[in-house]
Amino acid sequence: MHKIIFIQFIFLSFIFADYTQVKITKDIAYVDVNESGQNIRIHRINDTANVLSDDFTKTSRVCPPFCVQPIRPVKGVHNLEELELIDFIKNKVAKHKGLLIDARTPKWFKAETIPMAINVPFTITQTDDKKIINKLFTLFGAKVKPDGTIDYTNAKDLALFCNGIWCGQSPTFIRNITRHGYPANKLYYYRSGMQGWKLLGLTTVINGDEEVK
Repeated sequence: MHKIIFIQFIFLSFIFADYTQVKITKDIAYVDVNESGQNIRIHRINDTANVLSDDFTKTSRVCPPFCVQPIRPVKGVHNLEELELIDFIKNKVAKHKGLLIDARTPKWFKAETIPMAINVPFTITQTDDKKIINKLFTLFGAKVKPDGTIDYTNAKDLALFCNGIWCGQSPTFIRNITRHGYPANKLYYYRSGMQGWKLLGLTTVINGDEEVK
């Protein structure tokens, strides 16, 4: 039921919303993408009085485990922020050249995520089982050759995020898959994550009825 209401809200917003007061940039008011046949408009909340009111208003979490993350978890990984991520969604994800991966556990993904993201929890990568890793890399477009080596020629670019600067889930994902051979130069780390995305009032989507407490 919540999903239906949310979709109806998106449809109505296409018709009635005015995105001219709070644009993404001075030249870009919004970006339209299609997710599983559903049109979604990425834009910023145009209510200039809007403030965060959920768990992402917190400034201080116990460390460890919620420690400030390095800007580059692994040498060779690219960094991106909101404008670059929107461009990645539009020009790589939408064109099937890349994947946007929400590396958080499923309850977080179901509660709220970034448009076009798929959920591949970081916990899946915490294994030395070659069969699991090979299956995962195959889903990412790599090819396992008969001799067991992996051809990454057609492996997709991956943009990864989690909850924010204090969240170690996507950095752990990155470290794990590069340890198993995934090319660092095909990885993009959105360090600001959900907290940074929501701080700018950018569009999010709900994939279930779960709430994170």
